[in-house]
Amino acid sequence: MVSQSTFRLTPRRRGFHVVTREVLEQLPPLPQAGLLHLFIQHTSAAITVNEAADPDVLTDFESVFNKLVPENMPFLVHTLEGPDDMPAHIKAAMIGHSITLPITAGRLALGTWQGIYLCEFRNRASGRGLVATVYH
Repeated sequence: MVSQSTFRLTPRRRGFHVVTREVLEQLPPLPQAGLLHLFIQHTSAAITVNEAADPDVLTDFESVFNKLVPENMPFLVHTLEGPDDMPAHIKAAMIGHSITLPITAGRLALGTWQGIYLCEFRNRASGRGLVATVYH
């Protein structure tokens, strides 16, 4: 059996944000076993799983990605939407637009320190749309 829902995350500032709780609140009750596939419907934000216990990790991710893909690179051609737009697309492509998580005993089988991240790469962004597909 497959079920699917679409929802929007609360708008957030640029950076890395743990959104595990918000995602779970949008889902129907999870089956005893299965898979959850999450897809973000945007090209300037990404979704991933990583350390959710220490907020310094979120800050460090932001710092590293800004160092790897800074704004105002003089050779970029796609600049109509502002200096953060093309770097946002590149960063999103580096992380990816979907994750698949196992469901065990009716819960996401995340590790002790893991959480779902919204990686917001635009300076001003609206709430990001997610498609959640549960495979039972």
